[in-house]
Amino acid sequence: MSSQTLDLEEDKPQFPGSRSEFTKKLEFITPDVYNGIPVYRVLDRQGKIIEADQDPKLSKEAVYDMYHKMTLLNTMDRILYESQRQGRISFYMTNYGEEATHMGSAAALNPGDIVFGQYREAGVLMYRGFTLDQFMNQCYGNAEDAGRGRQMPVHYGSKDLNFVTISSPLGTQMPQASGAAYALKRSGKRLCVICYFGDGAASEGDAHAAFNFAATLECPIIFFCRNNGYAISTPTSEQYRGDGIAARGPSYGMATLRVDGNDAFAVYNAVKAARELAVNENRPVLIEAMTYRIGHHSTSDDSTAYRSVDEVNYWDKQDHPIGRLRHYMVNQGWWDMEKEKAWMKQARNEVMQAFQRAEKKKKPPPSELFYDTYKEMPPHLQQQREQMRTHVAQYPENYPLDNFEKDRD
Repeated sequence: MSSQTLDLEEDKPQFPGSRSEFTKKLEFITPDVYNGIPVYRVLDRQGKIIEADQDPKLSKEAVYDMYHKMTLLNTMDRILYESQRQGRISFYMTNYGEEATHMGSAAALNPGDIVFGQYREAGVLMYRGFTLDQFMNQCYGNAEDAGRGRQMPVHYGSKDLNFVTISSPLGTQMPQASGAAYALKRSGKRLCVICYFGDGAASEGDAHAAFNFAATLECPIIFFCRNNGYAISTPTSEQYRGDGIAARGPSYGMATLRVDGNDAFAVYNAVKAARELAVNENRPVLIEAMTYRIGHHSTSDDSTAYRSVDEVNYWDKQDHPIGRLRHYMVNQGWWDMEKEKAWMKQARNEVMQAFQRAEKKKKPPPSELFYDTYKEMPPHLQQQREQMRTHVAQYPENYPLDNFEKDRD
């Protein structure tokens, strides 16, 4: 067998699965070799445009709409949080401090794009047209709730608005979103999927499967991570040791950007550009929005057990996304304290009216438990339904049904 001497300079690695060169140095790659991925932003904390060429040049009406919805969401959060504390609804999760990640991203999407949310994206749904009445009906689980009271509060969904119903387990929506994006690609529609998740969900195995599916199948999807500092009570310092979530993107072959999640304009620009990449090139994009969860994780959580009040107050007072956008509007001469007072009064009135309407509506009948799983109810469910009805009728004092609708049949 003849042999051929190769010049080391011409000898390139032929191993499948990587793009690299040979080296003579034995050197481990450690995290401190790389500089941190920068955080893209457009507005500073005083609401001033940092670089003129990055100004999205949104119209006055578009900025008004964004601000109105951010503050309306904040108002709804306060009222529904307090209503849970009063025992009027069973559960709630606020969006305090993350409003710009909702409205900035939603404004950059096409209405036909499919949204997979986690459970802190109510503003995206609000921006798309989900009404206050629909939010309230869902949280109350009344007869007007599309889910007929079967879901926990804040687990919204809307087929009409292309917002897939939220489920509680972390990360389950991510591989589903990759599959939906692959289906969009196969359909030939110039649309994309956006999948929201948090830094905690990024630690789930489903996240890694979703990233790999999306990259290898070349799916038009935007993975939007809200890195708000905490996964319930677990801080990011205990979540990962690398440079956040964005650092994972290139290793999966995804275009990646880190953005200031408290800057509505930066989020808008980022998602707009990501959408163009996803739709035009059938590529997955990862956006890590750096923000802060000002509220408790949920009404089942007391965050004072694991973080200081001073820490929360800093973000609430010094770098709130609503305050930053308000500064911009004031700087433009579009907004002042009189308009602020009038709008906040109107926002509270609108929320309270929807709240009162939802509270007065009857609940679905308990027998709704057995419907809408099968087109035709199978015999075993029919039997269970009749057993429940017999039991309730036998002990009416334990099952007051005055505030419930009548059974379907």
